[in-house]
Amino acid sequence: MRIVSWNVNGIRAIEKRGFFDWLKKDDPDILCVNETKAEPGQLAPKFINPPETSYSSYWASAKKRGYSGVAIYTKKKPEDVHFLGKAQFDDEGRVLIAEYKDFSLIAAYFPNSQDERRRIDYKLAFNDAMLKLCNSIVKKGRHFLLCGDYNVAHTPIDIARPKSNENSAGYLPEERAWMDKFIAAGHVDTFRHFHPGEPNHYTWWSYMGQARANNVGWRLDYHCVDKDFMPKVKSSIIRPEIEGSDHCPVEIEIKI
Repeated sequence: MRIVSWNVNGIRAIEKRGFFDWLKKDDPDILCVNETKAEPGQLAPKFINPPETSYSSYWASAKKRGYSGVAIYTKKKPEDVHFLGKAQFDDEGRVLIAEYKDFSLIAAYFPNSQDERRRIDYKLAFNDAMLKLCNSIVKKGRHFLLCGDYNVAHTPIDIARPKSNENSAGYLPEERAWMDKFIAAGHVDTFRHFHPGEPNHYTWWSYMGQARANNVGWRLDYHCVDKDFMPKVKSSIIRPEIEGSDHCPVEIEIKI
């Protein structure tokens, strides 16, 4: 099973850049979309049921129109799909959880802590809710796959210019410390598992200064799982060749 996660920075915007052609050609089993900036009622039918495909879609949208939001396109119908159940995060369309027989798929768009730490408290509260959710799934004897834009570059190797960004949103000490805590809880950053110590792998580039062309980026998008699920994970890769957004997709392959 191939599962792709992609922050599209507006699903209506990326549709104009060939999104549905790409989806039909790439044909992942599941696609988790971050930052849809839309709710289903605003969208044409093709966004809900992409033509010439077998995908069903599920949506978590923000109350504020044109903001945040996640969606899941899946060929295999989940046993259940639900929100996080916490209004302060569900109101921003941050999380969608699809329950499959073998694992819980969590599509999440983590908050940006913003300049001058304006939303750092909200971000850390969300992070802690994610850790609590993942721990609770494991405690029940199930597996999880938490994918999406985490809005953090975990270590210096995950950002092109760590020194000059030590006080930047997405690389704040508090955010990175939470990732340390998440990993210490027994969870695995699957990309780093397969690519330990490899530099220059990024998933987001600023639109300014030809950052993408020069690969001056940040690794903000992840597939993380509980450690006992790792034997089922066959690969975890970044897809920088796929354009259309300021983020590129990340992909994981699992055998279940």
